[in-house]
Amino acid sequence: MTPVPFLKIVEKSGFAADLHSALAQQPRHISPKYFYDDMGSALFEQICALPEYYPTRTELALLRLHGAEMAELIGPQAQLIEYGAGALNKVRLLLARMLRPHGFVPIDISGPHLLQACAALQAEHPLLNIQPVVGDFTQAVDLPGAPSRGEGQRVGFFPGSSIGNFTPTQALEFLALTAEQLRGGGLLIGVDLIKDPDLLHAAYNDSQGLTARFNLNLLERARRELGCEFAADGFRHSAFYNAPLQRIEMHLMSMRSHVLSLQGIDYSFETGETLHTENSYKYSIAGFRALAERAGYRAGPVWTDAQNWFSLHWLQAPAG
Repeated sequence: MTPVPFLKIVEKSGFAADLHSALAQQPRHISPKYFYDDMGSALFEQICALPEYYPTRTELALLRLHGAEMAELIGPQAQLIEYGAGALNKVRLLLARMLRPHGFVPIDISGPHLLQACAALQAEHPLLNIQPVVGDFTQAVDLPGAPSRGEGQRVGFFPGSSIGNFTPTQALEFLALTAEQLRGGGLLIGVDLIKDPDLLHAAYNDSQGLTARFNLNLLERARRELGCEFAADGFRHSAFYNAPLQRIEMHLMSMRSHVLSLQGIDYSFETGETLHTENSYKYSIAGFRALAERAGYRAGPVWTDAQNWFSLHWLQAPAG
């Protein structure tokens, strides 16, 4: 079967404008979505295979163990939409259990990385209707048509605990957006749980330094794409658990007084000043279920590992 033509949403990158805005404010903070150029996406896939990085292997184990239960909730002839699709490794475990899927719509901001992953998946599933969307999944995007009445439901898949990258307010807004997109269907979402800070510290400060390279790649991307100039030894990776806010914070910390130049504008950094690049909020099961219900979902089954490190939630979207 000839693959269905890819659906593309071509967006003008806001990287330059957002980086200028981040550097001009205090405290400095930029969206983690800019991690994911081709290099950043490749580094993240390597991070997922690290022994210290428990979320990926724990979630994969849950999908293998409970995939049949999840597929039963998804139902036959469903259209599956994956938010922040990446390499499409986890969705393979769902697709293998799903009954006659109507189609698969992966959404990701890194176009070349997504299209390469879709080509590999299409070779494995030649009859599957794959329609990738290149764009920012946190914004409203035009999606392919949903299954017709009497066919399957539209179901979202958001693995990896990426919901933790949002502030609680942003998470509520995103969940409300997906509840509207998935009306009459549901959302299967991965959520990292509150746990021993030592485990969290190790996961974000791996011994191979891959997470540090991933973090620093944001500035390297700015150098490659925007001609940004900064001292080679000017910044280092910093990640720590903020217990009162129940989140990991990642920063690029200035190691000395120096100037970063972006498109003719100079931004001064003093020793110890940071550019805050990512949060990763950790939830209790009850706390996340309450958040989802505020967004319009009805909380359903939850699957967790024996250590209660990670959870997968089924959320029923409001009726169409």
